[in-house]
Amino acid sequence: MIETGKRAIDQVILRLLAEHAVPDQATLLELLASDGFALTQGTLSRRLARLSIRKRGGRYQRVPSATQPAPPYACVPSSPHLLVLQTHHGLGHALALRVDRTLKGVAGTVAGEDALFVAIHMDSSLEEVRKEVEQVLGPPRARI
Repeated sequence: MIETGKRAIDQVILRLLAEHAVPDQATLLELLASDGFALTQGTLSRRLARLSIRKRGGRYQRVPSATQPAPPYACVPSSPHLLVLQTHHGLGHALALRVDRTLKGVAGTVAGEDALFVAIHMDSSLEEVRKEVEQVLGPPRARI
């Protein structure tokens, strides 16, 4: 059965762009079709614009604007060199983009559908990065 919910399509678009270097909309339409989603090029263009997806460096990627609010998140206790952030379903990659592009003390991130693992750079402390996260993303919520 083909799922047609707008949110489901948006999540598939974000996943496909994270998994593939998509050079053009025709390629993205083919990838969507292989996942069971049939869209017109016009509909895809509107979705890409709404999701802040632009072509950069020869491929489509999400480009969050400075005015776009960061996804809500909650911090989960973990090891001394790993910060775990939980967010709403489908927003893990958006949260990762914001963290990757703005935080200095981060060695790298791994994003899932609703969580983000933030590896702390060896020259930084967990507390420094946690404070930096709050400055960039705002205060965390108690629970998501």
